[in-house]
Amino acid sequence: MSELTGVSSATLRAWERRYGVPTPSRTASAYRLYSNEDVALIIKMRDLVKAGTAPAEASRAVLGEAGSRVDASAQAAIAEADKDAFVAAKERIIDAVCRFDPDGLDEAVSKTLTLGPAVTIYERTIRPALVQIGDLWHAGTVTVAQEHFASNVLGGTLVHLLRLAQPSDDARRVVLACFADENHVLGLYGAGLRFASWGYRTLMLGTSTPPFAVASVVDALAPHLVGLSAVMLVPPPRARELVDGYADACHSTAWVVGGDGAEPMRSLIEERGGLCVGCDLSGARQAIDKAILANERKRTARKE
Repeated sequence: MSELTGVSSATLRAWERRYGVPTPSRTASAYRLYSNEDVALIIKMRDLVKAGTAPAEASRAVLGEAGSRVDASAQAAIAEADKDAFVAAKERIIDAVCRFDPDGLDEAVSKTLTLGPAVTIYERTIRPALVQIGDLWHAGTVTVAQEHFASNVLGGTLVHLLRLAQPSDDARRVVLACFADENHVLGLYGAGLRFASWGYRTLMLGTSTPPFAVASVVDALAPHLVGLSAVMLVPPPRARELVDGYADACHSTAWVVGGDGAEPMRSLIEERGGLCVGCDLSGARQAIDKAILANERKRTARKE
């Protein structure tokens, strides 16, 4: 068959296993018997792949053209081969949570940690998994116990990843904290991973951090940046109180507010010299670097 089609035996076996192209019959001794239709399918798929079509897409095209029916196992193989590894990892995590399977979740997380850089793992697998699990809880598909189970395991994973991702001691330092009254902290760890990928060392203060606590850290450590997270909507009077408090706490240190609850406070934040990034921390890197540089110049000017 390889001589006839110009496709190596190894590639033929891979196409058959992953995409169901071809589906030869077998003798009693398990030898493959290729029909004329099999040969035609292989040649068509070969030509599509040579032209730059992805094998999974090429297989669907030739099978659809031939009017062939692929059995359930072959369809599953095609879907799995065509699936993004990070999406597949997310689905394994969600499946383990839905089954309330601690061992399964540990295994799914362990496999996820091999996929790439920590920040990519968070942004493409862990965060989407957490969002979908939250949606399932709101829909009543999973219980609050399952949602807490997932948050605990994935939260512990993020703590571990952030510890491993810390750059050298002479890196810029960012202090990260949640707004007072804010208990959603997992997104803050994701921000920590993003900052680590930019070369920042992170000091994590965590949930419900009042302005006076931020002020004590700023006075003691003089960080380059303070990052604050507001996920839940803050009522207007409380928003004014907290924004003023954090602005005063940061003194001359650059500060930034992110999260779903940040956008309604944008005018208050910017009025007090802060930077509002909403949910787009990655897109705000240049603005953050510019704010830090401007503050460093002000500090230098004061000393002179």
